[in-house]
Amino acid sequence: MRAGTIPFALAAALLGPAAGAQPAAPGRYAGQLCVATQAQKEPTCGAAEVDVPSTRRLTVRVSDIVYRLALRGSQLDVTTMHGNMQIDEFSAAYKWSGDTLLFGDPAKDARYEIRVGAKKRAASS
Repeated sequence: MRAGTIPFALAAALLGPAAGAQPAAPGRYAGQLCVATQAQKEPTCGAAEVDVPSTRRLTVRVSDIVYRLALRGSQLDVTTMHGNMQIDEFSAAYKWSGDTLLFGDPAKDARYEIRVGAKKRAASS
């Protein structure tokens, strides 16, 4: 997996320790995936489904693209899937800011925000 430093103004916050961070509780959530590909630009956001099976894992689905995130210590591993085909993977520093997970892909100069929204109700039978 690729690793490196994040070249954005946000880098100091992202590279700070993840200790004390409060990840979302396990469950399914409405959310947003936001991506910025230039340092000075605001991210572009779109609707996403966020599944949190545990406090150390998240799955974010946008249409037929799935981001699988494994959080460990101060780093996370991201695997991007399209169906059964892996299209990308990288490791990066991360930080929780409220209900938003912040991280970046240094090789692509991209930064990401996963905004965890309202918890979805379980389907009734």
